[in-house]
Formats: sequence, C-alpha cells, structure tokens
Amino acid sequence: MLRFRLAPDNMKFGFMRLRRVSYPLSALLSILSVVAFLTLGLNYGIDFAGGTLMELRAKSGHADMVSLRALGDKLQLGEVEVQAFGGDQDVTVRVRLQPGGDAAQQQAVQSVRAAVGENYEFRRVEVVGPRISGELVQSGTLGVVLSILAVLTYLWFRYEWQLAIAAVIATMHDLLLTMGFFAITRLEFNITSIAAILTIVGLSLNETVVVLDRIREMLRKYKRMPMPEIIDTSINAVLSRTIMTSTTTLMALASLVVFGGHVIQSFALAMMFG
Repeated sequence: MLRFRLAPDNMKFGFMRLRRVSYPLSALLSILSVVAFLTLGLNYGIDFAGGTLMELRAKSGHADMVSLRALGDKLQLGEVEVQAFGGDQDVTVRVRLQPGGDAAQQQAVQSVRAAVGENYEFRRVEVVGPRISGELVQSGTLGVVLSILAVLTYLWFRYEWQLAIAAVIATMHDLLLTMGFFAITRLEFNITSIAAILTIVGLSLNETVVVLDRIREMLRKYKRMPMPEIIDTSINAVLSRTIMTSTTTLMALASLVVFGGHVIQSFALAMMFG
C-alpha cells in the first residue's frame, strides 16, 4: 500500500549549513523584540486596560467610521478607538476608562447610545473596571510565569544539561519573538493572547522534545559522528511529522482568522506567527 509522505525517507537537507545566517537573524529579531516591547509596549485590550468595549452594527449596512471616532471629543470621553471587523457594517468602539467608577462607565455607554441614535444596533457591551483589569494582569502574568518555569524545570531534568539548555533557549526564543510580534503589530493583547502564548510554549516544547529525543538516540548510537551531522540527521528524520503538524495547524488557524471574528483574531494571528 502506498503511503503519502510530505518528505522523503532519505531526506538529507543540511540545516546546520544555514546556522551562519539563522543564528544572527534570530539574535537580531530577539533584540528587536526586546526593544519594541520596552519602547512601544503592548496594546492592552479592554481586559487589561479597563474601560468600555461596544460592538455595533450599522443598520444602513455601512458604518460611518469618521463620525464614530469624533464621539470622543463630542461627548468628552477622551480618545475613542474605532475598529472595523467582519463586514462594512460591524465596528467595535472602545472607550478608555472614565474617572468616577462604574457609574461613569455606564454613563459613557448611555452617552454613546444617545449619540448614535437608532442608526446602530448594540450587539455587545463589556465594562471592565480598574480593579478587575489589574487582577487580570496579575493573574495572567503569574499564570504565564509559572507555566514557563514548570516547562523549564521539566526540560532540565528530562535531558542532559547541554540539551536542556538548548531546549530552554528555543522555548524562550519563541516566546520572546511572539511578544515582539504583539508590540510591533499593535495587535490587541487580551486574555485570549495569554492563551495563545501558553499554547505556543506547549507546541514549541512538543516539537523540541521530539527532535531532542532523536538527537539523544543518535548520540548513543553514533559516538564518533560530528554534532552538526547528528542534528541534521535528527531533524530530517522527523521532518515529515513536522510538516504535517505545522500544515494542519496553520490550516485551522487560517480558518479562525477568516471566520472566527474579531474576538478571536489576536489569538489566531499570534498562533500563526508563533
């Protein structure tokens, strides 16, 4: 019976020949990610920044973005962020946290309702206060840190120290570049973004463990083989699996980007990049 394979069984691509280019490129991207994170920061969503998020649908079939953005000055609400998603009639209006507690947030929603009148349908309204947003930031950060520490501890005891260090660097590299992606693209960083980061760490760890297991087997079997050749052979041995898992994951994520809507967009785009 014929088997469908995405890579030949005798694949001998020299991955380590590219290290003179890939190593400096990875270092450069890591530095850019750190600089972007420190200078630009993250575009925190309503979950973390606090404020009011309103999802509107224009009854006329076309949302007037200019007039919606002018609501901030007109209603004295400060900066109002308006973003289209889905069709031309769907927009999200985000109002920053208003001084005065929950009553001020509710008043902001009522002011927007009165200003847009009957021209828009309010499909969703979320109000997040400063205390809740602060707790979410703290809980989300703690969850990510503890998860990463658990992963790094597992890697350290699972492999010899040389392989463990390599796995730790690979995992942190993927995490660092993902944070840089959020900072540079100004993609909204919210609760789903935390889920994306943890999922990326899990996928990165899974792929790393598969390759490292094969490298360890090769080291025990071929004690005189040069290390670059062992790494190339190990990667080529699992290349078909890597291509298959990556392709099916990208197909699912592409569907989420196209059909998932604005709420899950940051998760899907971050996952595709990671």
